[in-house]
Order: sequence, then C-alpha cells, then structure tokens
Amino acid sequence: MDTIVIGAGQSGLAAACALRDAGRTPVILEAGHTPTGSWSSYYDSLTLFSPARYSALPGQDFPGDGDHYPTRDEVVAYLQRYADSLDVEIRTGTHVTAVAADGSGGFLVHTAAGDTLRAMGVIAASGSFGNPYIPALPGQDDYTGQALHVADYRNPKHYAGRRVVVVGAGNSAVQVGYELAEVATVTLATRQLIQFMPQFIGGKDVHYWHTTTGFDSLPPHWLARIATGTPVLDTGDYAASLEAGRWDRRPMFTAFDGHEIIWADGEREHVDTVIYATGYLPHLDYLAPLGALDANGLPLHDSGISTTHLGLGYVGLEFQRSFASNTLRRVYQDAEHVTAPLAAHASKSLAAYSL
Repeated sequence: MDTIVIGAGQSGLAAACALRDAGRTPVILEAGHTPTGSWSSYYDSLTLFSPARYSALPGQDFPGDGDHYPTRDEVVAYLQRYADSLDVEIRTGTHVTAVAADGSGGFLVHTAAGDTLRAMGVIAASGSFGNPYIPALPGQDDYTGQALHVADYRNPKHYAGRRVVVVGAGNSAVQVGYELAEVATVTLATRQLIQFMPQFIGGKDVHYWHTTTGFDSLPPHWLARIATGTPVLDTGDYAASLEAGRWDRRPMFTAFDGHEIIWADGEREHVDTVIYATGYLPHLDYLAPLGALDANGLPLHDSGISTTHLGLGYVGLEFQRSFASNTLRRVYQDAEHVTAPLAAHASKSLAAYSL
C-alpha cells in the first residue's frame, strides 16, 4: 500500500484528505465500526467549545448557524458525512495491534484479525481517548466507592443524591461538574484555581480572536512561556454557579482510605463517586514494537514527523505544532505539514519497489 492512516476520527480523516490532495492513495484503518473516531463515546451533553464556523475540516462547512456550538451527535454526523465524501478507502472494524519495520524502508501493519498489511508510509492518528490518564494516589486501589474516568461518564441520571468529587480544572471537569450539581453534591478537586475565560470578548467569540490574531498557530514553546493553567471557556453560567454555591472547588485531596478521601487539610469525607477529568495520553501502544516511542510511551517526533523512522508521522497530538493542533479547526494544517515529507518518501519507495 501507499500510506496507511491509523484512526478515522477527525485527525485520521484530515490526514487522509491531505494525502489525497498530495496525490497519494491512503487507506484508513479504524478500530470502531464507524469513521467518526471516539466522538460517539463522549458524554451525552458534550458540546464543542468553538462555534460551528470554527469547527470544520477543509472542503466541508459545518452545517447550521455558524455561531451555534455543535453537540456531540452533530459532530458525529458531520464526520460521517465528511468520511463519505473523501473518496478514500476506509476499513472499519480493523484494530491495529502492532507496526513493525519491513526491512526495506516500509512498514508491516498487523491487525487483531491476523492480517499483515505492508505500506510505504504510516500516519498514527489514533487520538488519545483509548488511553485516559488517571493520577496515582495512596489507597486508590482499595477505594470502595465508585471511581471512573470521564471517558466512561455519560450523563447525571445515575448519580442522583450522591456525593461526587470531580478531579480536574479543565473544560470537561467544569462541564460535567456543573451538570452533576443539578442532581448531586459536587466538588471539583483541583491543584490550582479554576481559570475562567470569557467565551465572548468585544461581542465576538474568543475563537474569532484566536484565529484573527494568530494565537491558534503559536508554536508550543511560546505557549509554555505564557501558559498559567487550563482556561475554561465560560458564558458566565459556570462561574456564577460556583459563586452561588451550587457546587464548590477544593484543593486536590491527597489519598483514599476505604470509602473516604482525605483532603489536603486532613479532613476525611465519605465520597460515593470520584470522576477523573484528568485528560488523556496518546494511544500509540501499537508502535512500541517499532521502537518509535520513548520510555513513557510518548512518540519521538518533531512537529509530528517521526525522528526514529522515515515514513512515519503523527496527526492529532496535543500541542503538536500549535495551541489548536488537535482541534477540528487546525488539525488539517498539521496533517499537511506531516504528509508532505511522507508523501515524498512513499513516492520514492514505491518507485524503487516497482523496479
């Protein structure tokens, strides 16, 4: 094959589009049964933090009012339509278990079904939903309450009347904590104060300013200089709800003990459910046999281009090249950057192979 793209979420579809535009013939392998990535597995009430006009892939506008905030199901439908319009081969239900070198500059891609596919190039666009991060805390394994990552949370109906602690200070933690507060007693446990950012500045959505000022394209090393935490976009409801005492925020607890947690000040409290909204790590375990990952399982790359193997690239990594690298509005730019050298490599390799 020319180039195999692993994953058919927004990153994989963007990568395939960029490869197609570069004259290549990509094949997408997707573990799920639809070419929509992990979107259908997110919690029911999830809405994008960016308006529809800033939430589209190239060549297909997001339908509806450009100023509305698309729901999870709208994104799923959009990605399905986008996949249908790409005119590239997409194999769903194909779980990649390992990628290895073939000894001649290409790759062998092994699947759970026992198939081995050979390709000149590979783009890992499998996202991170399959690798949720949960911090390690003393007593965690013996906690007798319910503990889950937000990846496994769907809606608040099962938490009515419970004491719930949500761990995290980002957008998902606040959104989930806010809706749970309608039916449960909720605290956000965080290592720093929640940093609310207004959704509208000067009458325009903050994403208008992100795009027009160039903030979206700032390289990661510049972001490291100015970042002071994770901003939570707020139309005013979240901060007002917190100030009104509908839910609260406390410094992160230090340990579990049976059915209790131990707060930073030493107080013990019986807690029914702990929900970790603590983010995700790249889901790339299938690249371990290739030697493309560091000791922590993170990819060795420069702006998405592998530093260990010619012909290997990544699309959809957080802060891969910019603040918005793994978002619908910016992922194609990263895909273009990665596919240019991969397309050249695949072209040379296929030409040599044909000889």
